[in-house]
Amino acid sequence: MNSGFAHPFTRTDRSPLAMWWWTVDKLTLGFVLLLIFAGLVFSFSSSPVAAPKVGIANEFYFTQRHVLFAFASVAMMLGISMFSLKGVKRASVAIYGGAIFVMAMLPLIGHTSKGGRRWLDLGFFSLQPSEFLKPALIVLVSWMFAEGQKGKGVPGVTIAFCLYALCIALLLIQPDVGQSILITVAFGACFYISGVPMRWIVGLSAAGVTGFASLYFILPHFRDRIKEFIDPDGDRFQVERAAAAIANGGLTGTGVGEGTMKRLIPDMHTDFIYSVAAEEYGLWMSLLLIAIFAFVVLRGLWKAMAMPDAFRQISTSGLYILLGMQVLINISVNLQVIPPKGMTLPFISYGGSSLMAMGLTMGLILALTRKRPAEIEPDDHTQW
Repeated sequence: MNSGFAHPFTRTDRSPLAMWWWTVDKLTLGFVLLLIFAGLVFSFSSSPVAAPKVGIANEFYFTQRHVLFAFASVAMMLGISMFSLKGVKRASVAIYGGAIFVMAMLPLIGHTSKGGRRWLDLGFFSLQPSEFLKPALIVLVSWMFAEGQKGKGVPGVTIAFCLYALCIALLLIQPDVGQSILITVAFGACFYISGVPMRWIVGLSAAGVTGFASLYFILPHFRDRIKEFIDPDGDRFQVERAAAAIANGGLTGTGVGEGTMKRLIPDMHTDFIYSVAAEEYGLWMSLLLIAIFAFVVLRGLWKAMAMPDAFRQISTSGLYILLGMQVLINISVNLQVIPPKGMTLPFISYGGSSLMAMGLTMGLILALTRKRPAEIEPDDHTQW
């Protein structure tokens, strides 16, 4: 029966683009494009207030840049989604190596901001290499865990832990505790999914808790931020203003551009864009954003468990957990549940590194979840 929808490619078309179209997860791709579009819409609300705060006369300066970064993110996502599994592995090796090199150089050439040296100033924008390192690391450690399962003498677990340890060491030098925690959770999830004995999981969890507790005493910046958050008289200006903006929005919001509490939030266009959206669009928009993220992540994890090989199962799960945890941390900060972490809301917040790294992450996911020729059923009308 003809549905009336004209597909851009026929089923006899064997071109790479046609094969990509019939094998890619179009539902996930559609929701991600919707989130990116929502980020552009919210940027029109935040930029006119954020730009004058930093002395920029053009009120839509951040919106214009957001559009460019969004296009770059989509281009990266679509391009990487066409990669073969071998291409995914090779790209991850190259990105991990490049990011590690740049992070190692940051103490010498990095740009310092907000108590950390995490950025490389390229003039037209500041590159945060750790954003690109995260998805590349997850793919590589998943690859190593999968190789270790084969029992062919490859020390996959040892290599994976070395890759992870190097990453965490360079992050703590910056210091960036938030990214370290996020990566540790995703790495631990990959380790667990790879099927290791439970005693290893317990040991890793204990080591993680011990390490987190040690950072409280080792890093003054981290300790002060926690103290200020739990102290009723501490400096909680950012999270209090964000929570006030959310409350001010009520059920239906104040209206586009009509938010007042957002003007008091320092990083309203980046880390606290969720509060801006909640104030101007209301509770319904907040819940809709959460629902979309939840659907994408939970559906992705369900599909990952059905992957036919260990590498794709572990890596896809790890990438979705990485995405879900970042969303959870950002929204928790906005709701005044945890201290500020300097972490963006994926696809929504302004930021070149964040948007393009999210494009990289979703590109890897779409490449990993594409159906391969051996997996196609003869009567499968949606895939090759």
